[in-house]
This record gives sequence, structure tokens and C-alpha cells, in this order.
Amino acid sequence: MQVFFTVLVLMASLKGSYAIWCYQCTAATPGCTEPFDWRGVGYLGNPCPDNEDVCVKLIERKGAREVITRDCLSNFKPFRTDIPADTYEGCRPAAKDVNLANFVNNTVKELDIKRDWYDQTIWCFCFLDHRCNDASGKSNSMVMLALISVFVLLKRALF
Repeated sequence: MQVFFTVLVLMASLKGSYAIWCYQCTAATPGCTEPFDWRGVGYLGNPCPDNEDVCVKLIERKGAREVITRDCLSNFKPFRTDIPADTYEGCRPAAKDVNLANFVNNTVKELDIKRDWYDQTIWCFCFLDHRCNDASGKSNSMVMLALISVFVLLKRALF
């Protein structure tokens, strides 16, 4: 009975933790560049607003300059049109939006209305671990931790 109650409490705690946690920082934040130092960031982020969200590390390069932004994918969707269609684990180049800024007559060159200022834009996606957009992959999965706990409790109850 005690094992059943423990498993029930564990499953109830997992139900409310479906949303993934991601680091949220930009290259202007100390520690957010490569190599990543979460102690320098000083802010562990919030849970992503969407339950089906993924963590993103956006790398934009112009010559030797590199700008890294880490956040949830749902926070990029309202204003980025170059998100790749495939958002599964891994890194891929940005999608080209051929219709972007077609009907704009803007003479201010500094406004990146066509999103072509950066030479290279790479989107890196991950969703198997909380705060996985640190690119180190050393954090433990909540689901794996729960499964190990259930296994240990059941083994104790049976033997």
C-alpha cells in the first residue's frame, strides 16, 4: 500500500511538470556565450509557456562576431520567420523566407527587414532534458529520475 501511494504521489507530481525549463539569455549576458556558464547567467529561466515547447540555442554569425540567444521556441515564434520546419533534436540552418520584406520600400540600411545581415544563422533544438540549451547535455531527465525511483521502490517492496 505504501509503494502504491508513493507511486501515485510521484505520478501526480510529474503531471504538473510537463512544460520544459530552458535557459533564457542573450550574448550580452555574462556566461551565455560559448563555453556556457550557468553560474554567470545567474538566472535559470522560467518554464516554457507551451507544454509542447522545445529549448532553442540560436547562433547568428557575421564574420568573427557571434551572437547567441537561448530561449523557448514559443518565445521566438511571434517575430522570427526563419525558424526551420524541422524542430527535432539537433542543429540546422535558418529557413529562408523569400516573401519577407517584398512590399517594403525602406531606405534605412541598418534595419534588417530581410533578415540577411548575418552571414550564418543556426537554430539548435532540444527537448529531452530541462535546460538542455546549454549545449553540454549533462543534466538529468525528470522522467528518467522518476522511472529509476519507481524501480527502486518496487524492488524494495518485492524483496
